[in-house]
This record gives sequence, structure tokens and C-alpha cells, in this order.
Amino acid sequence: MRRNRFSLRNTVLLSLFVVSSLAVRPNDTVAQAQPITTPEEFFGFQMGADRQIARWDRMVEYYQLLETQSDRLHVVEMGPSTLGNPFLAIFFSAPENLARLEEFRQINAQLNDPRGIPEGRIRELVNEGKVVINQSMSLHATEIGGSLMAVELAYDLASRTDDEAMRILDNVIFVMIPSLNPDGQIMVTDWYRETVGTEFEGSSYPSLYHIYTGHDNNRDAFMTNTIESVYQATLMFREWIPQAYIDHHQMGSYTARFYVPPYSEPIRPFSDPLVWREMSWYGAHIAYKAEEAGLNGIINSAIYGGWGHFGFHWITPFHNIAGMLTEAASTRLATPLYIHPDELRGGRRQMPAHEPQTTFPNPWPGGWWRLRGIVERFKVSAWATLDIAARNKETVLWNAYLKAKRQTERGATGERAAYIIPAEQHDTRTALVLIEKLIGQGIEIQQSTSGFTHEGKVYGPGTFVVSMAQPKMGVIRWVLGQTNYPQNSYTIDQLGNPIRPYDLAGDVFAEFMGVHVDEVGTQVDAPLTIVTGPINPVGTVAAGAFGYRLDGRQNHAFKAVNMLFDDGVTVRRVHAATGDLLPGDFLVPANADADLNEIARQTGVNFEPLETDATGSSFEAERLIIGMYQRYYGGNMDEGWTRWLLEHYDFPYTTLMDAEITANDLADDYDVIILPADRLGTMTGEGGNEDGGEYAAGAETYPPEYRSGFGRAGVDALKAFVENGGTLLTFAESGDLPIEEFGLPLRNEVANRPGREFWCPGSTLRMTFDNSDPLAYGMPDQGLGLFLARNQAYGVESTPHGHKMQIIAEFPERDLLQSGWLIGEGLIAEKAAMVSAEYGEGRVVLIGFRAQHRAQTHGTFKLVFNALLSGPDN
Repeated sequence: MRRNRFSLRNTVLLSLFVVSSLAVRPNDTVAQAQPITTPEEFFGFQMGADRQIARWDRMVEYYQLLETQSDRLHVVEMGPSTLGNPFLAIFFSAPENLARLEEFRQINAQLNDPRGIPEGRIRELVNEGKVVINQSMSLHATEIGGSLMAVELAYDLASRTDDEAMRILDNVIFVMIPSLNPDGQIMVTDWYRETVGTEFEGSSYPSLYHIYTGHDNNRDAFMTNTIESVYQATLMFREWIPQAYIDHHQMGSYTARFYVPPYSEPIRPFSDPLVWREMSWYGAHIAYKAEEAGLNGIINSAIYGGWGHFGFHWITPFHNIAGMLTEAASTRLATPLYIHPDELRGGRRQMPAHEPQTTFPNPWPGGWWRLRGIVERFKVSAWATLDIAARNKETVLWNAYLKAKRQTERGATGERAAYIIPAEQHDTRTALVLIEKLIGQGIEIQQSTSGFTHEGKVYGPGTFVVSMAQPKMGVIRWVLGQTNYPQNSYTIDQLGNPIRPYDLAGDVFAEFMGVHVDEVGTQVDAPLTIVTGPINPVGTVAAGAFGYRLDGRQNHAFKAVNMLFDDGVTVRRVHAATGDLLPGDFLVPANADADLNEIARQTGVNFEPLETDATGSSFEAERLIIGMYQRYYGGNMDEGWTRWLLEHYDFPYTTLMDAEITANDLADDYDVIILPADRLGTMTGEGGNEDGGEYAAGAETYPPEYRSGFGRAGVDALKAFVENGGTLLTFAESGDLPIEEFGLPLRNEVANRPGREFWCPGSTLRMTFDNSDPLAYGMPDQGLGLFLARNQAYGVESTPHGHKMQIIAEFPERDLLQSGWLIGEGLIAEKAAMVSAEYGEGRVVLIGFRAQHRAQTHGTFKLVFNALLSGPDN
């Protein structure tokens, strides 16, 4: 399957589309007095009714119907989802406000970036403007309550005429994303309808409910690899920066009924304090209104910490947005769940037990828990957010200005004045990808055309400068600057055990991408130009006497090579440095029968002139035949992201389910088989869920055809595949399979270590790479890799077969941590992070970390790509 292709250029065009689509109202003549169709009339049941889920296509029809019946909403179809379903943004406000949307958008933009605007004019804008609120639903598709609630919320906003509703419509522009994952909504609805009434009713969807990312789709707010993330980021970070944002989710079933803001400790610093105060303010009003409505089981300031992953609701505070999260206790999709009082328990962080406390004064007593209870709590939270914003319009807008102004001042006077991204990079094309992502966040980027010297360092033409003296300085700080996760009573328990962060300990995307960034303490005094357009480089094509050279250090060179392979072009690869040629460089013949200009345009890489005959120092590169294991039990997100990566760089592959793994003679059909990061027991089906993980319910909850595990037959088949000449590529914990089942003379140095001995929950660590080996061609001598929980570091056992273990990447002797949190450095110092192990006629390539993690770790992609092309010996 080929994914939709996006770029910053697409984002800019999308941005223009959003603005233009709001400029003219298609239903200005709607008569508000006409009847508004209720959800019950349209769908035939109440939202949240037992064993009923409305499907996305019908929801779209309902929203379109409401638009014809009410002049209070405007439905914008932003484009197709990943699988081609409509992605909607719905704007709600008074009719007179909707007629002036572009004017209000510009007012909002000035309040969110007031540089150069006199305070007197700001006060006028506060008086003239409207509060912008954004709320999104059911990003995680099995958390169905949010998208169902959105239907009722839309009806209420379209039909209610009481003072509260009219105040909201007068003072607020509400941008609602009724589903952040339309594809998943359809998948889960169809699955539930298929299983309802059977013994498997209420079981979770068996595969990834976003075709590539599954549950990880809320980790994509910065990198915006999926089109759904592009749509939301365009709205929220560039076009309609809201004053408040809520992402509505569901959580486990056996704790509080409903978590509402604020977050618990620890928080991540460098956002304006007003943001944290606002989250408490909104959250208190939500909790107050829930109690007023007689809804119990509400907790705030617990369970979810303020230092989280950089998904939409955790990156937003650094955009000066009160970015918030609600979490309702889950049912079994739409099937009621009985919960005995003895089953109720506390949650993580500031909720030690399921009993009254100041942030949880009214616990739910237990009993039948229904989807309707989720819908009701979501609707109260969504409405309460709009209500308090409408009642305090001037305060909210003035504080939007203050946050932007104060963050700009902090950036101008802080110890970090700017980040400089030099033009000279190991992978120059990937550095431009980083710039694209920064611009996509609405960050101001400047560029030098002539070069300059700053703090004693010379920077060449094309260097980028990211000043901290701008409203989004907090985002800049965390995605470009070295990060140390806090170690205090909020992160280490009384026994000295570290408490796991919510996701990663650092989100320094420049480090993930292998892009060098200099932090400087003074503002850059040099001629600079603001980058206003998309970074959409077009590569050049210049022929030499012997053809062309592609720089093997660039990730995008692999995409270009795959496009050449598709055209039947023979490509050679350098294995010994010759002149200016480096090991890993690709050589293209002068008579290549392909549109090189088009390939250069699509990839942004240069076809440089090859002036020397490098035949003797190169070999013919071939694209290997790739198979990749895929399972059920909710799917494997690492597998989905790996599919995304392969497709994005044009590597063909075949998905292998259990039956294909256990087939005979795998080596006849495949050259490489990939095992994405996964537990050994989960892959084999022999006890992989016993640790209480996400899919701990077990295989018996799924119909037989959706139960995974290739068993001993699969292990034997993979072993025979390698023995007969194949390459088995493993990531992180999937390395246990060849180590334990093939008897490789390797040990995982951090296996089963308690946190007090070893702890590295998502941190960038320093590594050295043997770039003379074909598996590390194009890598720098030294770089960074992202190391997560359950990743591996390898020691070689003392056996007669040690010579068959080739270390490709290794941790240095000391000072391993670049950003994040690391305990037990000595356990992995001078140990291998990546090993190539000869086995029979083939080999096992073990990458102990996720070199392709979430398609974000561009700096280590080449370790994956190299394994998928032939080397000089095969």
C-alpha cells in the first residue's frame, strides 16, 4: 500500500484552502427557525446507548445536514484521511461571527504574536476579538465516546437558545474536530457490529486502528507524519491558534470515572505560568459543572503528569495554549461493564487509592458502567470549557496577548538567545526536513544568504537561525535544546525506584534527526531573512564523464535509488574511499534510462558529476526482497511505523502473517525478514501477554482467526531462513528471539534489571558507528540513538564463535547521555548497540534500539536502509 505524500508545500496549500473555504458561507440564507434534526431522529438511537455506535460516514451526513438547517456552524472538509475518508473541522459561532471569520482569524493571529503592535491597539483587538477554542475527539479510535459526544454537542450548539448557549455563540469561535481518526472510527465501528451478540462482543479491535500508527497517532503532533496530524497542526499551530484546547480520551476501566485538568506533577518548564493557571481554571470549572450535573467519579490534578510526550495536548502549553486532556473510564466499546466495588483502585500520580480526597471528593461506588456515562461526562467537559471562556472573553484574550508577549521577552533575555542550524550538516537534506517541521509549528525561522561569524564560529551561507525572542520559545527550547528529565520526589519513589515518564524522557527532535544545532547565548547580529515559503528543495542534475554520484549520507538518496531501481537502472555503491567518494555513495551511469530531473525534484537530492572511474572501488547494489512480520492483538505500532518508513522511502515489502512465517523455504522468497520490536512470547503466542501490558486480556477474547503467534514452527522456519542465507533484522526486544532460540553468543546486558540499576525511558544516547561496514554506510563516526525501555545493549559471550559477531554501533566509555534520563550508564558503556551475527549461510542483524522509532529518528534511518540493500559480499 502506498501512503499519501505530504510536504510543507502541501501544508501551506492546505492552510490557504482552510482560509478560503471560510471566506464565503454557503448557507447564509439558512433560516434558523426551521426544525433542527435531533441525533435520535437521524441515527435512531441516543448517543451512548448500549450496543450502538454511529458510523463515521453517517456522522458526516449528519453534520452536513445540520449545516443546512442551522446558520451557527460551517463544516469544512479539510481533505481525505489516510484511507480516503472525509476529515472534518466544524466551526461554531453566531451567524454574524461566521460571516466575518477571516477578520477574526487575523485578530487572533495578532494577539498570539503581538510583536510590533502597540498595547493600545492590543486592547482594541481584545474588545473586538472572539475566544478561539479547539476540541478534538476520539483520536484513539477504540475510545469511541468522544466522537459520539460530538454529535450531541453539535446539535446543542445548533439548537439551544438559552442565555448560556447564546453567550457562547456570541463570544467564542469553536473549532471542533469530531474525529481525529476517521479511518479508525470506521474500523472499530465495523468490528463492534461484527462481534456484537457473539461471545467476543466488546473485544478490542485486533489490528492497528490507524493503519500505520495505531495508538501512537497522538505522538505525531510535531513530526506530522500522518495527514490527520497535518490537518490538526495546520489549524491549531498556524491558522487558528486557540486560547484553549482539549483532546478527549478514554482510559482504563477500574479507577476514577473521569479525569479532568490540570495535570499532576511533574510539569515541564519553559511555558508561561498563565498556561498552567488556565489549565487549573478550566479544569476546576469542568469538575464543578460535572458535580452540579450529578456526575460522580471526577478527579483532577492526578494520574496524568504535566511532563508528557509531545502529542497535541502536551505540546500545546508551549504554543501558549491551555492544552488539556480528559480521560473517561472505558467500557467494552459500547457494551456495559460491571465493576465490583472491590475492583476499583487508585491511579498513578497523586491518586493513591479509590477513596475521597480534595481532588476526588465524590468517588463512583461501582456497578454497571455504560457508554452513556462517558458521553455525558465528555459533553459536560466540552460545554463547560466553552462556557467559562465565553463568560471571560476579555480576560482570556488579554492573557493570550500576555503569554505571547512575556514568552518573547523571556526568550530575548534568557540564557539561550537562539539556536543556529548550520548549513553544513552530515545529512543536509534531513536538516531541511527539520526546518519544514519547525515552520509547520508556526515557528519563525531566519536564514543567512551570505554566512556570518557568531561567538567565534563561522557559519556558511544558507545557515538557519531560530531566535528565542518569539512567542513559541517554549517549543523551540524543547525540540532543539538539550534536555534533562527531573529527578526529584515526583519522579523517584520513597524506595528509590524511578517512576516512568509518560512516554519519553526527552523530545529533542533535532537529536532524533541527527541534525547538528548550536545553542548560543547572544542574539545573532547578521543580515537574516525570514523564511516565508515552504522548504521544498529541488535537487540538481549535473553529468560527469562517468555518470553521477548520490551522497550516501543522505536518507533521501535511498529514495532516489529505489526510484532508479523501479526504472530498471543499475546502481553501484562505493565500498572504498576514492578521491571525494565515500563508502556508501551511490553511482549512477551516465546513460541511465530514467527521468533524473524528476527524481531530483521529488527527493531534493543532487545528482553530482562523477568525474572518475570508480568501478574498482564499488559494487553493484541490489534491492533485497523484504518480508515483515505482522500480528494481531491490537497490532504492533513499531511494525506500523516501519511500514510507513519503508513506503515513504519506496522500499517494496511483503507483510508476513503467521501462516507465511511458518511456510517452508522462506529463503526462496525473501532476502530479509524484519521483526519489529516486540516481546518474544507475543510473537510466538507462548505467554507474551503475561506481564499485564496493553493486551493482557489474552487471546481468548478474540475470535480464533484473530489470534496470533507463529509458535515453535515459526521459530524453526526463521532459523532455517537464516541458515540458508537470509538476513533476519530485529529491533530492540525482538532480538530476544535469535539470542534465545538460535543460541547466538550474545547477552542483553540490561535484561531484567530493576530501575534502580538501569533506567533509560526514551533518551538520546551517544554512540559510535563503524561506517566502514556496509550496514553503517553513510553514518557519522559518532552520533546519537534513541534508547527506550525494553531496548537492548549487547555483550559478546566468550565462545569460539566470537569472531562471527561484528559490532556496528557501540556505546562510548562514559558520558553516554545527551538528553533524557539515564541510570546505570556503566552497564552499557562500551557495549554494542547494534551487532551483525553470522549464522549458517546467513546473518542476524540486531539493532538493540528502535532506529526507526515512530519514523522520527531520521539520524539512524540509514542503519535500517543499509540492511535492505545488498553489500559487497552478497
